[in-house]
Amino acid sequence: MRIACPFCGERELGEFTYLGDAAPKRPLAFAADGAEQPDAQDLFFDYVYLRDNIAGDMDERWYHGGGCRSWLTVTRNTTTHEIKAVRAAPGAGAQKPAKAGAIS
Repeated sequence: MRIACPFCGERELGEFTYLGDAAPKRPLAFAADGAEQPDAQDLFFDYVYLRDNIAGDMDERWYHGGGCRSWLTVTRNTTTHEIKAVRAAPGAGAQKPAKAGAIS
């Protein structure tokens, strides 16, 4: 399997590390007023341990440790392993490198 990194181009799978499902959002332990959420432990248990096992297209997090060291969101079909899209993960801080000699 090859992944087309938006910064480095198409690369071998061995350059990447799979993190998992990109959909779960970390729950808040405290409310906006600073009070602890009464069900915070249950929410964190679900966040850490309970994941859907989707058969079909799924957004996943991958780390390009053997290249640009960016976090990526990869849309992959889990039954065929077809990669449909690759983009920088939100908040990952990844930027395309400037061309040599370019003035920024």
